[in-house]
Amino acid sequence: MKHEFDIGCDEGTSLALDQPEIERIGTVVLDQQGVKRPCFVSLSVVTDKHMQRLNHEWRQVDAPTDVLSLECERPDDPDLGEGEPCELGDIVLAPAYIERQARRFYTTPADETRLLFVHGMLHLLGYDHIQEADAHRMQAYEDVLLAQLPTDHTLSHVVLARHREDA
Repeated sequence: MKHEFDIGCDEGTSLALDQPEIERIGTVVLDQQGVKRPCFVSLSVVTDKHMQRLNHEWRQVDAPTDVLSLECERPDDPDLGEGEPCELGDIVLAPAYIERQARRFYTTPADETRLLFVHGMLHLLGYDHIQEADAHRMQAYEDVLLAQLPTDHTLSHVVLARHREDA
C-alpha cells in the first residue's frame, strides 16, 4: 500500500528533512497504527508570520507555533468505500520556529522536525494531549515511533522530557 505525502513550501522556507524521509516517517507512523488503506497527507512548510495567522484562525492563539495538525478524514471512517484512499489531513510546520526550538532543547533542526512530524501525524490519527492521561499515551507512542527512526542522535529521552516540561 502506498501512502502519499505532498510537501508545499512558502517562499523562502525549507524543511530540514527531504521528501523520502518524510514519506518514510509517515509510513512508519501509519503502519504502526495498523492503517490498512492508502492515505494522503499534505505537509505545508510556512513562515512564522503565516503560522501565526493559521494558529489564530484555527486555535484563536495570536502567536506562531511549531506544528499544527488539521484533520480531515480518519482511516477507519465507515463512510469511506472499500479500498478508497483516506485524505488524512494537513500538517503545518514552521521551520524558523523549529530551528529556534531546536537550539533551546539542544537538538538539531532535523531531529526536532522528526519529532514534530510524528506528533502531527498522531494528531491526524486522533491522538491529543488535552487530558493528562491522553498526553502520556501520546508521548509514549511518540517515544516508540522515534526509537524506530534514524536520527541525528540528539532525540534522547532527556530532550523529549524537556519538551514535555514546557508543554
